[in-house]
Amino acid sequence: MSSIRVLVVDDHHVVRQGIVALLGLVDDIEVVGQASSGEEAELLFDKMLPDVTLMDLQMPGSGGVEAVTAIRQRHPAARVMVLTTFDGDEDIYRSLQAGAKGYLLKGMTSDQLVTAIRAVHSGRSIIPPPIAEKLAERMSAQQLTSRELNVLERIAAGRANKQIADDLFISEATVKTHINSLLGKLGVNDRTQAVTVAIQRGLVHLK
Repeated sequence: MSSIRVLVVDDHHVVRQGIVALLGLVDDIEVVGQASSGEEAELLFDKMLPDVTLMDLQMPGSGGVEAVTAIRQRHPAARVMVLTTFDGDEDIYRSLQAGAKGYLLKGMTSDQLVTAIRAVHSGRSIIPPPIAEKLAERMSAQQLTSRELNVLERIAAGRANKQIADDLFISEATVKTHINSLLGKLGVNDRTQAVTVAIQRGLVHLK
């Protein structure tokens, strides 16, 4: 039986090498490439055409979701599985929308990772129950508009209302309207709480 050819994508060298070393102990899995960014992952995928790709989410430059999207556009049958520390419902939703076949957290055991790789290779999708629950919450929650997300990102960056208005070429009154709306949708009372919830859910990521 031929080995499952795997591409490992993670910007943290020690983490990436740990995954590679672990998979190197498995008889039916062969790591055929390593990448430290989304852009590098896209290039290596085109070159190696791996059976399964393990994709981190937060990386310099092009992130995991962007890389999954680009790879799947060029290779619709690509089997990409997200392996990350981020468990926010928005991160999960965006990854699966981009075409990821699984969403796993790095706290999993080595046996669980190997089992997931084999399952995705066989054509199955892997979404553990806790991840499925968060995805269900995301689907039932009120969604922020793109403009509300723009405002929220700038709040998280510490921008004042006037600065946000200047950034987005809108009035301060409009900014306040967007803030009131997003506070209601997030179920919070102030800007600080909004940022906390946004980070937890993966709506924004601090640089």
